[in-house]
Amino acid sequence: MPNQIIARTIEPTVKIGPKHQITIPAEVFKKLQLKEGDFLGARVKDAQIVLKPKRLIARDQEWFWAKEWQSKEREADEDIRAGRVSGPFANVKDLIVHLDGLKKKRP
Repeated sequence: MPNQIIARTIEPTVKIGPKHQITIPAEVFKKLQLKEGDFLGARVKDAQIVLKPKRLIARDQEWFWAKEWQSKEREADEDIRAGRVSGPFANVKDLIVHLDGLKKKRP
């Protein structure tokens, strides 16, 4: 076996810092698609620390909770309460005619 190459995986090592903090190695961070501010669940299993990504909001729903989107949601809610809405329309053609009319009214 002198000509055989033995592949070894070197496990990333982290150091516990002040306030019990650790830095997640970049390769692990990328592989798990983590982002700054994400949450991790922490537990002990068989004398090991297990960190597991925890989503308080599903990643595919994060856009809805973005500041800009929520601002527009509040604006839309206010428009609805104030009666600044159009429709319903019987079909798409009626909607387009209505939108074209609004466009002509603008200065």
